Amino acid sequence: MAIASSPTPNASTHSSRKPAVLVTGGAGYIGAHAVLALEAAGYQTVILDNLEYGHQDLAKRHLKAELVVGDTTDRPLLDRLFSTYNFAAVMHFAAYIAVGESVSEPAKYYRNNVYGTLNLLEAMVAAGVKRLVFSSTCAIYGPPKTVPIPEDHPQNPISPYATSKLMVEKMLLDFQSAYGLQSVCFRYFNAAGADPQGRLGEDHSPETHLIPLVLFTALGKRESVSIFGSDYETRDGTCIRDYIHVSDLADAHVKGLEYLLEGGETSFFNLGNGSGFTVKEVIETARRVTGREIVAVPCDRRPGDPPSLVGTSERAQQVLNWQPQYPDLENIITHAWQWHQQRHGDRT
Repeated sequence: MAIASSPTPNASTHSSRKPAVLVTGGAGYIGAHAVLALEAAGYQTVILDNLEYGHQDLAKRHLKAELVVGDTTDRPLLDRLFSTYNFAAVMHFAAYIAVGESVSEPAKYYRNNVYGTLNLLEAMVAAGVKRLVFSSTCAIYGPPKTVPIPEDHPQNPISPYATSKLMVEKMLLDFQSAYGLQSVCFRYFNAAGADPQGRLGEDHSPETHLIPLVLFTALGKRESVSIFGSDYETRDGTCIRDYIHVSDLADAHVKGLEYLLEGGETSFFNLGNGSGFTVKEVIETARRVTGREIVAVPCDRRPGDPPSLVGTSERAQQVLNWQPQYPDLENIITHAWQWHQQRHGDRT
């Protein structure tokens, strides 16, 4: 596979420019927003994405980064990338993320999420690249014993997806000890929203996340949205989740990178709003933002859904000086609504 010539190899040696960063999965939802934030901060970027779920059209239209189509399981390609560009660090988003699919197809998740990451880490060590920002998940904690969930909460993943992420976290600790590779692991809660300027947004296929499904209903692309369980011990009987704006996630990744570039050692951080919203609150907020009638249908609980998943992000705020800029649910849904209207059209 040919590798394009931009950004300039050995860019990190030029004092007037910030160093180059490889972003795996950088054409996907969170990865593309991270590239946007990196570019705004002056970093040179190269995206590696197999485009199974990434969006080439959005990456080419709105990002300056060179897009290399390929996979983290392809070691010769990784070696060529690391020999072509003088990367200072890697941001690693490339992973399968569907919890239900991971239960029915665990081999797919361990091959991509674990083996693909091991392949990447070995290529990094061989090339002398010793800094990684890793996209992990709050799912490694399993059913919460305390809410809000701190970083030292017991780890009890209940799906192959979550287990694959925890395995990578453990690998990173071992790579630190053995090879001096330093990493920042971000354990996300519910990523949501879209670029406030409307350039990027959430566009999964199939879509399983609540806010896009609610907005698809508002757009007339769905007849209704399901509420799975309305008899939980919460303020309105529906599940509570911690929604964090995707642009705030992206900002945290830039701060995590700079922490490593300044000599920071391997660390683990939750990323969430620190407050939760119920399913009914999400739907009501979407009705208010869109001005549309959104039909919601009560259904039975889904197995394994805890009543409340909310995290504390105090450590990221203290260590990385990170603070969510869009903590309000109405802002999150407003930005997502603007994106979905533009991307998917309005059928009402």
